[in-house]
Amino acid sequence: MWFSRLFACLLILSAAASAAEIKIRVLDPQSAAVVGAKVELFQADLDQPASVGFTSAEGMVVFTVEGSGKCSIRVFAAGFAAEISNLPQSQPELLTIRLRLASADETVVVTATRTPVPADATAADVETLNAGQLQAMNPIASEDALRFLPGAVVNSAGQRGGRSGLFVEGGDSRYNKVIVDGVVVDEPGGTFDFGTLPLTESDRLEFVRGAQSTLYGSDAMTSVMQIWTRTGNTHTPELRFGADGGNLGTANGYASLSGANGRFDYNVFGNQFNTMGQGPNDAYSNSLEGANLGLALNDKVSLRLRTRHDNSVTGVQGEWNFGGQTFGLLPDLDQRARQNNILSSMEVMVANNSRWTQQFTGYESNEKRTNADSIADPGRSISGFSVDSPFNTIGNFNRAGVEYQGNYVERSWAQTTFGYRFEDENGFFGDLDSPPIDHGLRLNHEIYGQQMLTLGRLTIVAGARFVHNGGFGNTGVPRIALALQALRGGRFFSGTRLRFAYATGIKEPRFDESFAGPPFSIPNPNLLPERNRNFEAGIQQNFLGPKFTVKATYFNNLFKNQIEFATVDPVTFVGQYVNLNKSFAQGAEAEIQAQISPRVSVNTSYTYTSTQILDAPLCTPANFCDPTLAAGEPLLLRPKHSATTLLTYAGTRWGGSIAGSFVGRRVDSDFFGFGINHVAGYVRVDMGGWYAVNSRVTAYVNIQNALDKSYEEVTGYPSLGVNFRAGMRFRIGGE
Repeated sequence: MWFSRLFACLLILSAAASAAEIKIRVLDPQSAAVVGAKVELFQADLDQPASVGFTSAEGMVVFTVEGSGKCSIRVFAAGFAAEISNLPQSQPELLTIRLRLASADETVVVTATRTPVPADATAADVETLNAGQLQAMNPIASEDALRFLPGAVVNSAGQRGGRSGLFVEGGDSRYNKVIVDGVVVDEPGGTFDFGTLPLTESDRLEFVRGAQSTLYGSDAMTSVMQIWTRTGNTHTPELRFGADGGNLGTANGYASLSGANGRFDYNVFGNQFNTMGQGPNDAYSNSLEGANLGLALNDKVSLRLRTRHDNSVTGVQGEWNFGGQTFGLLPDLDQRARQNNILSSMEVMVANNSRWTQQFTGYESNEKRTNADSIADPGRSISGFSVDSPFNTIGNFNRAGVEYQGNYVERSWAQTTFGYRFEDENGFFGDLDSPPIDHGLRLNHEIYGQQMLTLGRLTIVAGARFVHNGGFGNTGVPRIALALQALRGGRFFSGTRLRFAYATGIKEPRFDESFAGPPFSIPNPNLLPERNRNFEAGIQQNFLGPKFTVKATYFNNLFKNQIEFATVDPVTFVGQYVNLNKSFAQGAEAEIQAQISPRVSVNTSYTYTSTQILDAPLCTPANFCDPTLAAGEPLLLRPKHSATTLLTYAGTRWGGSIAGSFVGRRVDSDFFGFGINHVAGYVRVDMGGWYAVNSRVTAYVNIQNALDKSYEEVTGYPSLGVNFRAGMRFRIGGE
């Protein structure tokens, strides 16, 4: 008996003596520390990691390695390729791993799970645009880039700077959560203008489809879009600047100063864009200033401050040209839409140990919108009835809050994400020429949790969010997703994945729906949130490793409690918003991703969407409702057929992209009684290219609507014809 106990003690001591502590440091290509990267330690030839951790403020993670067997390290960080490195048999005390920028087949994302995960392991539909792709596309606003991503249908009211909405999986344009540098920027209730959001200095864009309210709360009914600004990473300060110009009186200039010195990194930038457009009152101007500052306070705590301010002015022609027919209408000559937006966030990242990271964020976004028309233009009347009248409307919306997020790896195969968010939503809106101005206020508390389990070939993601909203009270939104690697395959058939997701989404009412008062509306503070029941199922097949991927997804959405305006007094037309309508959307997406070579990638997709209004009890002829809004009709501006293609080449001396978007016929209405009930389909092709004259000077050109197609995305608002820009960008300093 005593001998067996002694032998067991000797084994334990022997194992302890053979255990070694190894430190791993993760750096980017410019040798700057990567914070919050997910690092997995594998021993021998096991499929499951022996340990998992996150890098600290200095890019460090520490593991204890048992024995002297073969070990390997796998690193995931958003925007970089997944890196696999073998540990030397000598097991050094410090191993440095330098990451590479990701190509199309190496994408690591964070939006789908709020932690770094390979895109094909998220059990979600995720699309990305990296810095190289954004540079080749050189978009003026986010809508120029989004329209070429699978599953995204962009409808813009007019030309440059026109009100632009995003429609995903048959959902409304208010069903998207938009986050810039960690700050929610859409108006409470989901309204957002993608036509005026500049992408200058954007490092990457992630676009997740499906209901995501479990992780992101209200408005994430059918998608979440997230954008990050580039961080400074060169020891020598780097000054980037450039300018371009083109037809239609277009001029664009930009500059940035960035770098990293010890524990501090910085990027300060600005941009000014102007164009006259191609018709009367079609000018657009947008200025942007911003900064991204980071500081590692010690080896465990890092701090990051981000801020952006953009100010735009858009000429609004109004609805006037219907596929070449004007019906006697002329463009509005004096209407102007202005936006003055600012956002800021302070983020503190704490890595207590390799298994546990905590993130504390304080943020604020302030959106100021005005839309003014000073006179009634004589050229805007139908049968002697003017459709143009003076107004001076405003919408000032402020979102300020704090959020805590914790990530804990309790086992190598189990990871928990949890958090709390408090948000103050405040808004003033109305017509300055018809006081009083309406005001709304909501104080919201939310807690959420998500468990991610990797059990062999099966990944399970389950989560829930509890919301206490100052408007509609308490509710909960669950989500569960499964991903199964059904077949690992060989060299040609290189893996088959199946995925399934069930989720619910919510969208709080807009401020004007809950709080708008006389003379035209009665406030309804008791409105319920609009809801979505979302179901998705898909398959992914890889060929030749990850170089070629084919995906197919079926989606099914049931939207209910949709808000509609109900007239109370038929004489004065005073009414209030109520929860009445219900609609349905289902469809299928097919996508092919191909990394033809290390420098050439292709992403092409096709989406079929079928929608129907199920209940619209107030839409009757007696209520003078447009028949396109009645029960049984398809939803407006949702095409049955759409497709995208994005071809990118990124060489050492030159690169470029060709992007194509096909959007089929879709239901719409002129709402003037002209009998127009649809918008014709169209094809748009954009092209861009750059050439490095030397390591410091690059010439580039971008052409939008290269085929010069005449089309409309919204009835009565003709889109811009062929337009191009050519310019030079310069770099001084850096490494």
